[in-house]
Order: sequence, then C-alpha cells, then structure tokens
Amino acid sequence: MQDNALFKQVYSHPLITQDVLEGIMAKHVFKRYEKGEDLITINKSSNHYFLLKEGLARSQVIDYKGNDITTQFFIPGNIIIAPLALFKKIRAIENVSALTDCEVWELSFSDFQNLFENNIAMAEWGRLWMAEKITELKLRSIEMITEDATTRYKKLLKNKPEVIQRAPLKHIATYLGVTDTSLSRIRKNIFV
Repeated sequence: MQDNALFKQVYSHPLITQDVLEGIMAKHVFKRYEKGEDLITINKSSNHYFLLKEGLARSQVIDYKGNDITTQFFIPGNIIIAPLALFKKIRAIENVSALTDCEVWELSFSDFQNLFENNIAMAEWGRLWMAEKITELKLRSIEMITEDATTRYKKLLKNKPEVIQRAPLKHIATYLGVTDTSLSRIRKNIFV
C-alpha cells in the first residue's frame, strides 16, 4: 500500500483535509522491525504508537499458568498502541511483537499530543477512533462468551485473512481461546 493511501485510510475523517493529512504524515517516522522483535515490551514504558504499513504483529500476555496467550493481531492499516502505557504513563501490560518483518510509521506521544491539542480535525478523528476500538473490545469480550470457536474462527478468516495465512496456528488457537487440537478440528470441518 502506498504511504499516502495508507495515511488516508487510517486518518479518515471528514475534517481531515489533504493539508491536515500532510501535517500528520510529517510527524511520523518510518521504521522497520524484524520478525520476533518487540515493538512494545511488557513492563516497559511506551512513548509511541505505530501505524502498520507491512507485515503482521501480535500482542500477547503470559497467563497465570505461564501460557503465552495472543490478545490481538495487527495487519497493515492497523494502529499498534499500548493505551495504558502511552496515555497513563504506566508500564506496558502486554508485549507486541512482529510475527513477520514489519514496516511501520511511528508517532511519538509528544507529537500526537501536539497534533491533538492544535488540530480539531485530529482531535475529532481520535475521539471516533477510540470509540470504535472500545466498541470492538466490548464485542470481542462478549463474543468470547456467546459464540463458539468455529464462529469466531470464521469471523477472523473473513475480517483478517492475513492472520489465517501467515500466523502460526498456536497463536491463532490462543487468540480464539482453544487448544491447537481443537483449532485443527475446526479448520478440518470448515475446509472439508
């Protein structure tokens, strides 16, 4: 995806004109992360968020039994952020690591704050983006209780096919809340 198209897609809002978009783009810094490298590290502060241009990343935690659990997958066009670490200035509560080599556009917290405080279009975009993410989080928590794993897998296949194609099955299984064996059975039944 071309950079201008990527920024237009992510920072889509009626108030964001081309001039405003160019000002936003100018504050981002291009970076590369190699497969396995952390973008955000648990128990460390985070002073940036990232706009994923290329690659696949995942956030993960270690549960009370010591298991590595995937909490989110990030595909191109997603913003990778540790909200508590960035906005509350506490240490990150989960890792975000590159599942493949990744290219990102990084925005520092200070530049974000400056854009937010001095640009009503950016502030409105941020308000709507955060409301959308809160809604997604609530829906995911409800779906983990009310939907079976096959339904959740089909939704992931529809909404983020890159994850199904490129992420290790063990990470997909923990994201869905099932064992590797159960995921294999689900996949077999879907693709028969």
